[in-house]
Amino acid sequence: MRLVVGYLATPSGADGVALAVRLARTLDAQLDICMVLPPDQVAAGAVPTGGYEDVLVAQARQWLAEAAAAVPNDIVAQTHISFDESFAAGLIEQAEKLAAAAIVIGAAGDGLIGRHSIGSVAGDLLHSAPVPLALAPRGTRHSTVDRVREVTCAIGDRPGADLLLDVALRASRAAGTPLRLVSLVALDPMHGSRRADDLPAAVRNRALEHARETLDSAKSALPEDFPVSSSTTDGPTVEAAVNKLEWHDGDLIMVGSSRLAQPRRLFLGSTAAKMLRVLQVPMVVVPKEGADDHGR
Repeated sequence: MRLVVGYLATPSGADGVALAVRLARTLDAQLDICMVLPPDQVAAGAVPTGGYEDVLVAQARQWLAEAAAAVPNDIVAQTHISFDESFAAGLIEQAEKLAAAAIVIGAAGDGLIGRHSIGSVAGDLLHSAPVPLALAPRGTRHSTVDRVREVTCAIGDRPGADLLLDVALRASRAAGTPLRLVSLVALDPMHGSRRADDLPAAVRNRALEHARETLDSAKSALPEDFPVSSSTTDGPTVEAAVNKLEWHDGDLIMVGSSRLAQPRRLFLGSTAAKMLRVLQVPMVVVPKEGADDHGR
């Protein structure tokens, strides 16, 4: 298994490498740490001949060497320089070329708001990547956890939930970690269908019952001996519901793509985007299934 790491010589780049190391050790994977340079700043054939181009590529190689040096000796890591006008497109090309299982990046735009403050590269990948995208929140590089502790899967009732559950199950099996299924219920009266005579308690009970049914259906698809727990969590907003969940260093959450996603592509939905604002653990976004993926 190979994991492509999109690297920039920034704190968020170091966060991405740290998460990739954690995932690689957990899944027995190797890392491909990639930097993408704009093609108009390198000579023809991607072989710099002098001047600024030489300096740019030499600097990129130095940054990659420093990133690779931060990877522990028990993990195989290679470095790559590619050329594309879009950093995100360059990473996608590398992931497809290397048959990578996922792309890993630091999610933060090196800003000040939130643990996940989406930068431009993360934003592009969240709406186009063909493989799962793992987002490292700000500060991951400071964690001392070396493996994934538990996988949380946010289950909904929209098309694609089965694929997400299957990916989460395979990830938990490969990692040897328990799986936690959660259904988040936002009770904001501006969302969802309501009847004219609805009382707040009736809305809450109906929403929670629907969430429990969804979780029961998901659990029934898992092997009987698999370590799995499930819970429903509600709040006035998605963010409030997420904040009610207990999280530990080493946890990660998996979510599916929006129904607006193209087949086999990511598209971060509004619910996942709201979760991302308040989460302090890595998020893995799974692409939408293809038209011929059913029953595989």
